[in-house]
Amino acid sequence: MFGDHGGRWVLHLDVDAFFASVEQLTRPTLTGRPVLVGGLGPRGVVAGASYESRVHGARSAMPMSRARRLVPDAVVLPPRIAVYRVLSERVFDLVRQCGGAVEQISVDEAFIEPAGLAGAAPNAVTDTAERLRARIKAATGLTCSVGAGSGKQLAKIASTMAKPDGVRVVPHGAERDVLSPLPVRKLWGVGPVAEATLRRVGVETIGALAALQPAEVVALLGNALGIELHGLAQGVDRRPVAQRGEAKQVSAETTFDTDLSDVSSVRRAVAEMAEHAHRRLLASGRAARTVTVKIRGADFATRSRSETTPTASTSLTVLTATAQRLTEGALPDSGVRLIGVSLSGLADFVQPPLFDTDTTQAALTEEVVEQDTGGATAADPTRAWRPGDDVHHSTYGHGWVQGSGHGRVTVRFETRNTGPGPARTLSVADPALTRADPLASLE
Repeated sequence: MFGDHGGRWVLHLDVDAFFASVEQLTRPTLTGRPVLVGGLGPRGVVAGASYESRVHGARSAMPMSRARRLVPDAVVLPPRIAVYRVLSERVFDLVRQCGGAVEQISVDEAFIEPAGLAGAAPNAVTDTAERLRARIKAATGLTCSVGAGSGKQLAKIASTMAKPDGVRVVPHGAERDVLSPLPVRKLWGVGPVAEATLRRVGVETIGALAALQPAEVVALLGNALGIELHGLAQGVDRRPVAQRGEAKQVSAETTFDTDLSDVSSVRRAVAEMAEHAHRRLLASGRAARTVTVKIRGADFATRSRSETTPTASTSLTVLTATAQRLTEGALPDSGVRLIGVSLSGLADFVQPPLFDTDTTQAALTEEVVEQDTGGATAADPTRAWRPGDDVHHSTYGHGWVQGSGHGRVTVRFETRNTGPGPARTLSVADPALTRADPLASLE
């Protein structure tokens, strides 16, 4: 079945280390330095890591506390979704100008099936990918990696192989060479449960899965999933590239090999599912108003609870705490077999106020009171500068906060177009220093 492609070419474009790269682009002092983007609080999670951080083992979805231990000299910044969204729109406006079908998956990746490439030679596909990458770099300053193959699965795998800042084209007929040695977890649809099921019968690579008879795979994984995965393992992927409607929710769930029987294990699992859903929320560039928890007991009865707030949030701490609170009212008498967390009521992200992070207003105000020696301004939360905040000074222009304490704030004055700028330490009460629109860092 290998080579059943009909001359089709699908490209997968992925902006390299998108969140961290945007921070390095708009804050030039950070170029070449390890950067971590994510929650600043004790329960924060990494939303993005620069390649300078990844070489030390840091990665997305990792607890920020662990990432900071791995990369102690990293610059840690809160997400600026409004900036990411604008740059994402610029990137994918260029992608759509290529013509053909475009399926944008998130703010930093998409599948493309250019009509003009059908039946083209691999070198023509490479040329197309390189031209697109060059246009994106010239227009936005961002680098991206592109993979190409006979279907979406191969294109996605190839773009991962091309990272960072490269192109990888899998020629028609070479599917087996690329897929066979990879772990089965690389296939879409293979989660922890399916992976464990396959491992129990000695299937750990895609090649081993492809070598099974279809009936064997169906017996292991069920009819629908088994047939689809067996085809993907053999390089057959006829799924169309099609524009997606905007998702109404983002979610994550998992089924456990062994039922959870204690509350602490359930709370940890809920937090993990909330983290996965939160990562997808950030990737969508939106915020959520509604949190829903789904719990399936050992008796297979499913219970769900939800809560909706007046305003949408991107705070992992707030969303996780809500999910864990909802869980308390949904726990079965028997063990817990499945846990899911979904975030809905999605809205376009609006830059949050100062305290819409992993730290509450009260806690941050107390910290300022403790550290600040600036008299009457010490308890004023409007002067509580947080690392990563965008600011403007009437004399020095646009900048970002590097740190603050003891009545002083250090600001690096720079934007994308200024090059590395000077750092200046000012009084937190300096009337010339005000909060600024993060989008000004793009200018």
